[in-house]
Amino acid sequence: FFFLTPENYFPDGAHKTSSELPTRTTSQTTHYGTIFEIHLPECCTSDAITTKHSVASPPDRNLRDERSRPSPPPASNGQLNSVTEQGPLTIVRRSSGRKGAGGSKEGSTPQEEVCLDALDLETDHLPPFDTPDACDKAALRLRGLLQQLQRGEISAEILQKNLLYAAKVLEAVFIDETKRLADEDDELSEVQPDAVPPEVREWLASTFTRQLGTTRRKSDEKPKFKSVAHAIRAGIFVDRIYRRVNNTALMQFPSEVVRVLKTLDDWSFDVFALHESAQGQPIKYLSYDLLNRYGILHKFKIVPATLENFLLRIEEGYCKYKNPYHNNLHATDVTQTVHYMLCKTGLMNWLTDLEIFATLVAALIHDFEHTGTTNNFHVMSGTESALLYNDRAVLENHHISASFRLLKEDDCNILQNLSREEYREFRTLVIDMVLATDMSFHFQQLKNMRNLLTLAEPTVDKSKALSLVLHCCDISHPAKKWQLHYRWTTSLLEEFFRQGDKERELGLPFSPLCDRNNIMIAESQIGFIDFIVDPSMAVCSDMLEVILAPEKPPASKETENENEQPFSLVKPWVVCLTENKKHWKEKAVAEAAQKKKEDEIKVEVPLKPSE
Repeated sequence: FFFLTPENYFPDGAHKTSSELPTRTTSQTTHYGTIFEIHLPECCTSDAITTKHSVASPPDRNLRDERSRPSPPPASNGQLNSVTEQGPLTIVRRSSGRKGAGGSKEGSTPQEEVCLDALDLETDHLPPFDTPDACDKAALRLRGLLQQLQRGEISAEILQKNLLYAAKVLEAVFIDETKRLADEDDELSEVQPDAVPPEVREWLASTFTRQLGTTRRKSDEKPKFKSVAHAIRAGIFVDRIYRRVNNTALMQFPSEVVRVLKTLDDWSFDVFALHESAQGQPIKYLSYDLLNRYGILHKFKIVPATLENFLLRIEEGYCKYKNPYHNNLHATDVTQTVHYMLCKTGLMNWLTDLEIFATLVAALIHDFEHTGTTNNFHVMSGTESALLYNDRAVLENHHISASFRLLKEDDCNILQNLSREEYREFRTLVIDMVLATDMSFHFQQLKNMRNLLTLAEPTVDKSKALSLVLHCCDISHPAKKWQLHYRWTTSLLEEFFRQGDKERELGLPFSPLCDRNNIMIAESQIGFIDFIVDPSMAVCSDMLEVILAPEKPPASKETENENEQPFSLVKPWVVCLTENKKHWKEKAVAEAAQKKKEDEIKVEVPLKPSE
């Protein structure tokens, strides 16, 4: 049919091959049977969705809670992409050998594009959907829709009407296809008669294929997989576009925000550029985009307006104390870094939808209503929060409590459609993760994970793993590119200095790094990298490799491949840490020389008698 060429699609604004994408297994039960995930066609780019209706969703996730199964590694172009086992069947998916990025749509010419521009997309005079002419009309209209979506010139009403017409055409084609099942070869018919018992063959046919009407003679029945797969491909294509339009209809993304969010999958994503393009509301756009990308809005039936209210209130809470560092920018940065860990490492394949939802929300609220002072300051100054939480994880307890109180409000309750069990699991995960961001737990947290990873067959608890991931993302700015890291450092030091000013006013001793008149910035950052960030990222990397490494079947020494390389995680933070440490060492030398020069000047200048 007209758009059945399989192509990979991902919502970061570029075509990618199957080897560049984290693969997830998706199935959905409909009146056609069980639908397995397929790849979208090349003609559907993310720009077609994002320009008018924000940022598109990622590949759909398993809708039957079989979500924790890791996907097999992808293969090269034109080769086997993934194998999904469903009971005794193996469903094989293949990827196209053509590259999507930077190429033009196959079969598209300038003359065709001009024709599509002049296409009338009104649906009043279309032929009946069960006529031969309907296929051509539907194909042409879908191509026209995609071209206009790229330019943001299509309304949701026109899009919905045309997609509904195309869906009816597809259903008519599918019904017509089943009438020819006995005349065509198929995968099931290729199975040798003695390969499976008759009972198994009958079960395969009844479970995984469409059956013909009872009026057909039994000897004429020839169940077929291909026709079902074709209809499913087209149906999922239509459903995905409609779902994205439906989910984002109430949330408009400025074009500049869309442009910045195209780099959302980068390790050193520029959150400062997003803050500027979003006019001071980076949480609103980035969080909405991510929850939509992971299919969370659809899965947990989150009302877009409710989510927007929640995000606006979260943004306001982060701006409450006007902190230089612990503000909405920091929350956005940590949430994006968590997204990188989930998406680019493949960790999302190890998690359920609910666990991903909880992880993103924990990152989002982990410093909600931060006062710009440390836990120790609250304890030493005897604040109300310290009294309320008995000097234990004062800030972290407040972040959690204030966030869940906000979620109790009707217009902000994005959890209202969770079951009682889902809510308890969600809340427990969020509490565990946010409490683990208390820096006083840092060394114990790393020690426990190191000890676990030394076991012969370590089993990593999901809550502990996600807690470590969030903690590492929270302190990850020294592992980002220098221009980002240096900007974060100056903001954090200013926040420390403001606390030092308060401590001076209260007659309290200065906390470390809080005296603005006595600070060695470079040396402090070198120590932070050497003793905190670098070890944390190393342990987190080791943990992820244990979690994500594919299981190998037992093999004898004779069958082992000596040239086989062990699983290795891509770690962009290693290069950044090395480069940033080098920069700080150069600055430390310069600081030491400057201090020596100032000391020499003080010695050379004689004091006046009055002094």
